[in-house]
Amino acid sequence: MTNDLERRLNQHQSGYRKGTYTSTRLPVKLEWFLQCTNPSEAIKIEKQIKGWSHRKKQALIDENWEDLIAFSKNYT
Repeated sequence: MTNDLERRLNQHQSGYRKGTYTSTRLPVKLEWFLQCTNPSEAIKIEKQIKGWSHRKKQALIDENWEDLIAFSKNYT
């Protein structure tokens, strides 16, 4: 979450915090973002997405709503 997307991307690209997830995976590429007016809602959504599987995140990036729904189902 950020209030300045360009600044945040530049921070990630520069690897300003060594040892973080993105610092070892440079360069980074912004694939998807959502603009929110409520910081609490933005944090909630970010935490939710971080818990998703890779394939579910990819479906979101690709705007593949059918797969996103399918990957949301908990099959046991």
